Amino acid sequence: MKYQLTTKKNLRNDVLAGMTVSLAMIPEVVAFAFVARIDPLVALSGAFMIGLITALFGGRPGLISGAAGAVAVIFVDLISKGHERGAAFDVPIDNMGLYYLLGAVVLMGVLQIGAGYFKLGRFVRLIPHPVMLGFVNGLAVVIFLAQLKMFPSTLPHISNFAVEGGGIFSQLGNWLSAFFSELTAINQTTKMIGLVGITMLIIHFLPKLSNKIPAALVAILFITLATIIARVDVATVGSYIRSEGGEGLKGHFPTFNTDLWANLPINFDTLKFIFPYAFLAASVGLIESLMTLNLVDEMTDSRGDGNKECIGQGLGNIVSGLFGGTGGCGMIGQTMINIGAKGRGRLSGVAMALTLLSFVLFADKYIEMVPIAALVGVMFMMVIETFAWSSLRIMRKIPKSDAFVLIAVSLITIFADLAIAVFAGVIISALVFAWENAVRIRARKRTKEDGTKVYEIWGPLFFGSTMNFISKFNFKDDPKNVEIDFVESRVSDHSGIEAISNIVGKYKEQGKTVTLLHLSDDCKVLLRKADSSFNDIIIEDIDDPRYHVVAGINKVLD
Repeated sequence: MKYQLTTKKNLRNDVLAGMTVSLAMIPEVVAFAFVARIDPLVALSGAFMIGLITALFGGRPGLISGAAGAVAVIFVDLISKGHERGAAFDVPIDNMGLYYLLGAVVLMGVLQIGAGYFKLGRFVRLIPHPVMLGFVNGLAVVIFLAQLKMFPSTLPHISNFAVEGGGIFSQLGNWLSAFFSELTAINQTTKMIGLVGITMLIIHFLPKLSNKIPAALVAILFITLATIIARVDVATVGSYIRSEGGEGLKGHFPTFNTDLWANLPINFDTLKFIFPYAFLAASVGLIESLMTLNLVDEMTDSRGDGNKECIGQGLGNIVSGLFGGTGGCGMIGQTMINIGAKGRGRLSGVAMALTLLSFVLFADKYIEMVPIAALVGVMFMMVIETFAWSSLRIMRKIPKSDAFVLIAVSLITIFADLAIAVFAGVIISALVFAWENAVRIRARKRTKEDGTKVYEIWGPLFFGSTMNFISKFNFKDDPKNVEIDFVESRVSDHSGIEAISNIVGKYKEQGKTVTLLHLSDDCKVLLRKADSSFNDIIIEDIDDPRYHVVAGINKVLD
């Protein structure tokens, strides 16, 4: 595929979608910063660098990456213990946990590049569809619950900025003040609910009138201007940051962190300390990124490159760590906003990153004016679009095992962790698949005119079906000559080969002769390596058209 930032047709959509995402990115990144107990500017710097690099070099145009909560949670313990280690040095170092964090982020990126180099990204294709449905449903609930914490019952508020001057703006302000006069007597929660509702209505109905500008961006701008002009007392991005102990968004352009290498001990003890955190963060980050990639593939009817995405994520985290930013990964919430706003090219991610940097450098006062309610409304609409409502309709129509996996992954995502949920879903699906195939193995029995008993084996022979396979044979009562025909079966692993070897051994103990027919070429090789006596019981010259068909299929499958 030819590399390109965007298409001429989608240029405007990508730029506007990126700007919209950057607005929704800030409060979430700031929240994650406080979860990890780091300066919000460290998280915002990481979001800019990771977002920019993964947009340019990742394997999925349209996927948005940044400082994500799944990764931030992992680093909480690292930072805390890192501070303790720094205090215990002969010459104590303040904020040592931050340097350990940056070192772990760099190592995290190295591990992710290694995963891409060894092409581990392809394994995301093995994730079953019920796991995907459970993942998006659980994540939608998690995002919804996270937005509830932003309501004024737990979030202090400050008065918005007053609008100076007269003329039409003053008249409009007086009109809007009258319109909101009833709200001033109502508590902040009710006011927040009203603004969230208006935001959601704009996002829902505006596309029916025009698709030229992302509805989410229009909604954010409208709510912001309306609350400023009408002087409505609401919680804003600025009030949220200050309520959490921050000093605001004003920052500087990320530069190479020389303090990292000056203060971080480069030795095996440091590597042993940060490696478990880096490995877990790399794993969780790649799982969340690749799951998001898979979801975008389905929504856009296109195909991303999982291995390339691993490398892009790794490069982003290495640069972020070296330049003083935190780690991150693909962010499904922001990605869904981007896709919903028709952001399809790499330019959407680049626009998000550059807009985010511009806000931090030049427009911090303006972005701090954005009401939290507008961003919550955008996220609520994203939750509605993300949740797989079709899964509720098909629940009774799909196999019970798939329904169980779907519900289990959803619950684990909500109450535990995304990575654990995906691993658990894949393991449960694999066990169900193994069990269902284990009981499918059959043995059709018949006796030839010369008295030889024939077992025609049907179904896969693998670790899960070996016990059922062995139980089909009657070693004591069978005649002297026995044939085992594998024309309708395939031996899939070493457990199957070991089961065949055991059966041959049991017949030999009874003084009986066994011959094996229609074994695949790889199975013949392995059996002969295990015991040279198999040369005498494997029949090569077979006049059976079915055998040649099955052998050809096996070669294609191999």
